[in-house]
Amino acid sequence: MLRDMIEIDEEKCNGCGVCVPGCPEGALQVIDGKVRLVSDLLCDGLGACIRQCPVDALKVTKKEAQPYDERKVLGNIVKAGANTLKAHLKHLDSHGETKYLNEALKYLKGKGIDIPNYKEAANMHGHDHGGGGCPGSRTLDFSGDKGHTNNDDNPLKQPSELRQWPVQLHLVSPNAPYFQKKDLLLAADCVAFSMGNFHNDYLKGKSLAIACPKLDEGMDVYIEKLVSMIDDAKVNTITVMIMEVPCCGGLLGAAKEAVSRSKRKVPVKAILVGLKGNVLNEEWA
Repeated sequence: MLRDMIEIDEEKCNGCGVCVPGCPEGALQVIDGKVRLVSDLLCDGLGACIRQCPVDALKVTKKEAQPYDERKVLGNIVKAGANTLKAHLKHLDSHGETKYLNEALKYLKGKGIDIPNYKEAANMHGHDHGGGGCPGSRTLDFSGDKGHTNNDDNPLKQPSELRQWPVQLHLVSPNAPYFQKKDLLLAADCVAFSMGNFHNDYLKGKSLAIACPKLDEGMDVYIEKLVSMIDDAKVNTITVMIMEVPCCGGLLGAAKEAVSRSKRKVPVKAILVGLKGNVLNEEWA
Protein backbone atom coordinates (compact mmCIF):
# COMPACT_ATOMS: atom_id res chain seq x y z
CA MET A 1 0.00 0.00 0.00
CA LEU A 2 1.33 3.44 -0.94
CA ARG A 3 1.20 6.36 1.48
CA ASP A 4 2.64 9.85 1.65
CA MET A 5 6.13 10.15 3.15
CA ILE A 6 8.78 12.83 3.43
CA GLU A 7 11.73 12.56 1.04
CA ILE A 8 14.99 14.46 1.68
CA ASP A 9 17.25 15.64 -1.13
CA GLU A 10 20.67 15.19 0.48
CA GLU A 11 22.41 17.28 -2.18
CA LYS A 12 20.27 20.29 -1.30
CA CYS A 13 20.17 19.70 2.46
CA ASN A 14 22.71 21.85 4.32
CA GLY A 15 22.01 20.37 7.75
CA CYS A 16 20.66 23.62 9.21
CA GLY A 17 18.00 21.74 11.20
CA VAL A 18 15.33 24.40 10.71
CA CYS A 19 12.87 21.68 9.68
CA VAL A 20 13.45 19.51 12.75
CA PRO A 21 11.13 21.31 15.20
CA GLY A 22 8.42 21.23 12.55
CA CYS A 23 8.14 17.44 12.83
CA PRO A 24 6.02 16.81 15.94
CA GLU A 25 6.54 13.07 15.62
CA GLY A 26 10.30 13.47 15.99
CA ALA A 27 10.98 11.65 12.72
CA LEU A 28 13.66 14.13 11.57
CA GLN A 29 17.09 14.60 13.10
CA VAL A 30 20.34 16.29 12.10
CA ILE A 31 22.90 13.50 11.94
CA ASP A 32 26.37 13.67 10.39
CA GLY A 33 25.62 17.08 8.92
CA LYS A 34 22.39 16.14 7.13
CA VAL A 35 18.73 15.93 8.10
CA ARG A 36 17.65 12.30 8.28
CA LEU A 37 14.26 10.65 8.39
CA VAL A 38 15.13 8.30 11.24
CA SER A 39 12.01 6.16 10.97
CA ASP A 40 9.30 5.71 8.37
CA LEU A 41 7.13 4.56 11.26
CA LEU A 42 7.09 8.04 12.77
CA CYS A 43 6.45 10.05 9.59
CA ASP A 44 2.79 10.95 9.04
CA GLY A 45 3.47 12.33 5.55
CA LEU A 46 1.55 15.56 6.19
CA GLY A 47 4.56 17.73 5.35
CA ALA A 48 4.52 20.12 8.31
CA CYS A 49 8.32 20.34 8.00
CA ILE A 50 8.39 21.29 4.31
CA ARG A 51 7.51 24.98 4.61
CA GLN A 52 10.34 25.48 7.09
CA CYS A 53 13.14 24.27 4.81
CA PRO A 54 15.03 27.31 3.43
CA VAL A 55 16.72 25.31 0.64
CA ASP A 56 13.72 23.33 -0.67
CA ALA A 57 15.27 19.98 0.25
CA LEU A 58 12.05 18.33 1.45
CA LYS A 59 9.06 17.03 -0.44
CA VAL A 60 6.18 14.60 0.03
CA THR A 61 6.32 11.53 -2.14
CA LYS A 62 4.48 8.23 -2.37
CA LYS A 63 6.28 5.28 -0.80
CA GLU A 64 5.42 1.69 -0.08
CA ALA A 65 4.63 1.79 3.62
CA GLN A 66 2.00 -0.83 4.41
CA PRO A 67 2.40 -3.28 5.88
CA TYR A 68 5.30 -1.80 7.82
CA ASP A 69 8.45 -3.89 7.43
CA GLU A 70 11.16 -3.19 9.99
CA ARG A 71 13.72 -5.21 8.05
CA LYS A 72 13.28 -3.13 4.91
CA VAL A 73 13.54 0.08 6.92
CA LEU A 74 16.70 -1.16 8.62
CA GLY A 75 18.28 -1.95 5.26
CA ASN A 76 18.20 1.76 4.41
CA ILE A 77 19.06 2.96 7.90
CA VAL A 78 22.14 0.76 8.23
CA LYS A 79 23.47 2.26 4.99
CA ALA A 80 23.13 5.76 6.50
CA GLY A 81 25.59 4.94 9.26
CA ALA A 82 25.83 4.07 12.95
CA ASN A 83 24.49 7.39 14.22
CA THR A 84 21.31 7.10 12.15
CA LEU A 85 20.88 3.52 13.35
CA LYS A 86 21.25 4.64 16.97
CA ALA A 87 18.64 7.35 16.46
CA HIS A 88 16.22 4.86 14.90
CA LEU A 89 16.53 2.39 17.77
CA LYS A 90 16.12 5.23 20.23
CA HIS A 91 12.85 6.26 18.59
CA LEU A 92 11.45 2.73 18.61
CA ASP A 93 12.34 2.43 22.28
CA SER A 94 10.99 5.83 23.35
CA HIS A 95 7.71 5.29 21.45
CA GLY A 96 7.15 1.91 23.08
CA GLU A 97 7.35 0.03 19.77
CA THR A 98 8.64 -3.13 21.46
CA LYS A 99 7.67 -5.44 18.61
CA TYR A 100 9.58 -3.47 15.99
CA LEU A 101 12.50 -2.89 18.36
CA ASN A 102 12.85 -6.63 18.97
CA GLU A 103 12.65 -7.25 15.22
CA ALA A 104 15.38 -4.68 14.67
CA LEU A 105 17.69 -6.16 17.31
CA LYS A 106 17.15 -9.67 15.93
CA TYR A 107 17.91 -8.45 12.39
CA LEU A 108 21.11 -6.69 13.48
CA LYS A 109 22.34 -9.71 15.46
CA GLY A 110 21.60 -11.98 12.51
CA LYS A 111 23.62 -9.73 10.19
CA GLY A 112 26.48 -9.42 12.66
CA ILE A 113 25.99 -5.64 12.89
CA ASP A 114 27.13 -3.91 16.08
CA ILE A 115 24.18 -2.64 18.10
CA PRO A 116 24.74 0.95 19.33
CA ASN A 117 23.89 1.98 22.88
CA TYR A 118 20.52 3.49 22.03
CA LYS A 119 19.45 3.52 25.70
CA GLU A 120 22.24 5.97 26.44
CA ALA A 121 21.28 8.00 23.38
CA ALA A 122 17.68 8.22 24.57
CA ASN A 123 18.62 9.67 27.94
CA MET A 124 21.60 11.86 27.18
CA HIS A 125 19.62 15.09 26.94
CA GLY A 126 17.27 14.61 29.86
CA HIS A 127 14.33 15.75 27.71
CA ASP A 128 11.99 14.21 25.22
CA HIS A 129 12.73 13.91 21.51
CA GLY A 130 10.64 16.87 20.45
CA GLY A 131 13.47 18.67 18.69
CA GLY A 132 15.40 15.71 17.34
CA GLY A 133 19.16 15.57 17.16
CA CYS A 134 20.05 19.25 17.26
CA PRO A 135 20.04 20.56 20.87
CA GLY A 136 19.83 24.15 19.67
CA SER A 137 16.51 23.59 17.92
CA ARG A 138 14.86 21.10 20.28
CA THR A 139 11.33 22.26 21.11
CA LEU A 140 11.04 22.88 24.85
CA ASP A 141 7.99 24.30 26.59
CA PHE A 142 8.77 25.21 30.19
CA SER A 143 5.92 27.65 30.73
CA GLY A 144 4.50 25.26 33.32
CA ASP A 145 7.78 25.00 35.22
CA LYS A 146 7.19 27.25 38.20
CA GLY A 147 10.81 26.98 39.23
CA HIS A 148 12.42 28.41 36.13
CA THR A 149 12.05 32.02 37.28
CA ASN A 150 12.97 31.48 40.92
CA ASN A 151 16.07 33.18 42.26
CA ASP A 152 15.92 32.14 45.89
CA ASP A 153 19.69 32.08 46.20
CA ASN A 154 19.90 35.69 45.08
CA PRO A 155 16.55 37.51 45.29
CA LEU A 156 18.07 40.67 43.82
CA LYS A 157 18.42 39.05 40.41
CA GLN A 158 15.78 39.80 37.77
CA PRO A 159 13.90 36.55 36.99
CA SER A 160 13.62 35.35 33.42
CA GLU A 161 10.17 35.37 31.81
CA LEU A 162 11.18 33.14 28.89
CA ARG A 163 8.69 30.29 28.52
CA GLN A 164 10.18 28.21 25.69
CA TRP A 165 13.09 27.17 23.50
CA PRO A 166 14.04 27.86 20.74
CA VAL A 167 13.27 31.55 20.16
CA GLN A 168 14.84 32.35 16.77
CA LEU A 169 12.12 32.51 14.13
CA HIS A 170 14.02 30.24 11.73
CA LEU A 171 14.18 27.52 14.40
CA VAL A 172 10.78 27.67 16.09
CA SER A 173 7.99 25.38 15.01
CA PRO A 174 4.76 27.31 14.38
CA ASN A 175 2.89 24.28 15.72
CA ALA A 176 4.81 24.15 19.01
CA PRO A 177 2.57 23.91 22.09
CA TYR A 178 3.79 27.21 23.50
CA PHE A 179 2.22 29.08 20.54
CA GLN A 180 -1.21 27.44 20.78
CA LYS A 181 -3.79 30.16 21.51
CA LYS A 182 -1.12 32.35 23.13
CA ASP A 183 -0.04 35.96 22.74
CA LEU A 184 2.99 36.20 20.46
CA LEU A 185 5.84 38.67 20.97
CA LEU A 186 7.78 39.12 17.73
CA ALA A 187 10.92 41.08 18.60
CA ALA A 188 13.87 42.33 16.61
CA ASP A 189 17.13 40.80 17.84
CA CYS A 190 18.46 44.04 19.34
CA VAL A 191 15.37 44.96 21.36
CA ALA A 192 16.09 42.85 24.43
CA PHE A 193 19.65 44.18 24.62
CA SER A 194 18.42 47.77 24.51
CA MET A 195 15.65 47.50 27.10
CA GLY A 196 16.45 46.77 30.73
CA ASN A 197 12.79 46.05 31.46
CA PHE A 198 12.19 43.78 28.45
CA HIS A 199 11.43 40.59 30.41
CA ASN A 200 9.16 42.00 33.09
CA ASP A 201 7.25 44.58 31.06
CA TYR A 202 7.02 42.99 27.60
CA LEU A 203 7.95 39.29 27.54
CA LYS A 204 6.02 38.21 30.63
CA GLY A 205 3.08 35.97 29.75
CA LYS A 206 3.94 35.81 26.03
CA SER A 207 5.54 33.35 23.65
CA LEU A 208 8.59 34.71 21.87
CA ALA A 209 10.07 34.74 18.37
CA ILE A 210 13.07 36.90 17.46
CA ALA A 211 14.43 37.87 14.06
CA CYS A 212 16.52 40.44 12.22
CA PRO A 213 14.99 41.61 8.93
CA LYS A 214 18.33 43.02 7.77
CA LEU A 215 20.67 40.09 8.44
CA ASP A 216 18.36 37.06 8.31
CA GLU A 217 17.70 35.30 5.03
CA GLY A 218 14.36 33.83 4.03
CA MET A 219 11.80 36.46 4.99
CA ASP A 220 9.25 34.50 2.95
CA VAL A 221 9.82 31.59 5.34
CA TYR A 222 9.18 33.96 8.25
CA ILE A 223 5.91 35.11 6.73
CA GLU A 224 4.77 31.52 6.12
CA LYS A 225 5.57 30.62 9.72
CA LEU A 226 3.62 33.60 11.01
CA VAL A 227 0.66 32.64 8.83
CA SER A 228 0.78 29.17 10.33
CA MET A 229 0.92 30.60 13.85
CA ILE A 230 -2.18 32.64 13.07
CA ASP A 231 -4.22 29.99 11.25
CA ASP A 232 -2.98 26.74 12.82
CA ALA A 233 -1.70 27.68 16.29
CA LYS A 234 -4.41 30.36 16.54
CA VAL A 235 -2.30 32.92 18.40
CA ASN A 236 -4.44 35.56 20.13
CA THR A 237 -2.40 38.68 19.42
CA ILE A 238 0.92 39.67 17.89
CA THR A 239 3.10 42.35 19.46
CA VAL A 240 5.93 43.45 17.19
CA MET A 241 8.85 45.24 18.86
CA ILE A 242 11.36 46.89 16.54
CA MET A 243 14.23 49.36 16.88
CA GLU A 244 14.06 52.87 15.45
CA VAL A 245 16.58 52.06 12.70
CA PRO A 246 14.94 51.92 9.22
CA CYS A 247 15.82 48.29 8.42
CA CYS A 248 13.87 47.07 11.46
CA GLY A 249 10.59 48.06 9.83
CA GLY A 250 10.78 44.92 7.71
CA LEU A 251 9.76 42.82 10.70
CA LEU A 252 6.56 44.78 11.19
CA GLY A 253 5.97 44.52 7.45
CA ALA A 254 6.34 40.74 7.62
CA ALA A 255 3.76 40.55 10.43
CA LYS A 256 1.29 42.69 8.50
CA GLU A 257 1.82 40.61 5.36
CA ALA A 258 1.22 37.42 7.34
CA VAL A 259 -2.04 38.81 8.69
CA SER A 260 -3.15 39.77 5.19
CA ARG A 261 -2.46 36.24 3.92
CA SER A 262 -4.02 34.39 6.85
CA LYS A 263 -7.60 33.18 7.11
CA ARG A 264 -7.88 34.43 10.68
CA LYS A 265 -7.38 38.04 11.58
CA VAL A 266 -5.52 38.90 14.77
CA PRO A 267 -4.69 42.30 16.27
CA VAL A 268 -1.11 43.50 15.80
CA LYS A 269 0.52 45.99 18.16
CA ALA A 270 3.65 47.84 16.99
CA ILE A 271 6.16 49.09 19.56
CA LEU A 272 9.02 51.30 18.36
CA VAL A 273 12.08 51.25 20.62
CA GLY A 274 14.79 53.89 20.71
CA LEU A 275 18.49 53.09 20.65
CA LYS A 276 18.70 53.79 24.39
CA GLY A 277 15.84 51.42 25.18
CA ASN A 278 13.07 54.00 25.52
CA VAL A 279 9.70 53.43 23.86
CA LEU A 280 9.18 56.01 21.11
CA ASN A 281 5.75 54.87 19.94
CA GLU A 282 3.20 52.19 20.72
CA GLU A 283 0.04 51.62 18.70
CA TRP A 284 -2.22 48.96 17.24
CA ALA A 285 -1.23 48.57 13.61
